[in-house]
Amino acid sequence: MTNIDIFSFLLAAITAVASGMVGSFALMRRMTLAGDALSHVALPGMGLAILYSYNPVWGGALALLVGVLIIWKVEKLTHLNIEAVIGVLFSVSLALGALIIEEEHELVETLFGGVSPISRNEFLLGCVIAAVVIGFIIRNRHALVLSLVSKELAKTSGISVDRLQLSFLIVFALTVILGLKFLGVLLMGSLIIIPAATARNLAKNLNGMLAIASGSAVVSVIGGLMIAERFDFTLGPIIIAIAGMLFVISLLLYGKTSGAK
Repeated sequence: MTNIDIFSFLLAAITAVASGMVGSFALMRRMTLAGDALSHVALPGMGLAILYSYNPVWGGALALLVGVLIIWKVEKLTHLNIEAVIGVLFSVSLALGALIIEEEHELVETLFGGVSPISRNEFLLGCVIAAVVIGFIIRNRHALVLSLVSKELAKTSGISVDRLQLSFLIVFALTVILGLKFLGVLLMGSLIIIPAATARNLAKNLNGMLAIASGSAVVSVIGGLMIAERFDFTLGPIIIAIAGMLFVISLLLYGKTSGAK
């Protein structure tokens, strides 16, 4: 296995920070399973891109952004639960993606990700997307919390709840796009959710939750990159295995803290 280039390493770490922040609010919005399923919406787009010899990440990005608009519009028109809307779109996307991607090795890489060199322009674009995601969360964290507590109170405070909902879904999709290259469609949602769950067990306030979730995600990604390179393992499962171990540790620490109280 070739050495990991510095651009891939740095972008993976930045992606982890964004994932931890977005995951914290996805967890509070009860989007745990739905959030994981949303990443699968990229599969048909990646399949079509592979079929026509384009970069699969671009195809996945387009499919995710279109999917987010569909989810937002359907939820707004029908008032269905967002988990139900995402669940339907997830099932259809998974079936279409499996039909489109015929080659086994391409399917494995699309589902589980991997490490390959990225160009300077790809790195810079990834940094811009990550900055947008992180900036959105930091700037709107209080509005997001207020809309979770009471949509009516958020509206009286001058917050456009519908616009905020759409913006968060777009930011969620952008975070998934950042991680598609490293974790694939099957596991990227897990990197968003598991570190956030770890942080919920340990954090005492919102800022602490954002910091711990991001730190946990960074440790998982960097550790996964090093182990995958050293032992020639598939990257995605290693990253999520480390994230899972950190979650178990947080459960043990939370149990001790609760027992002390």
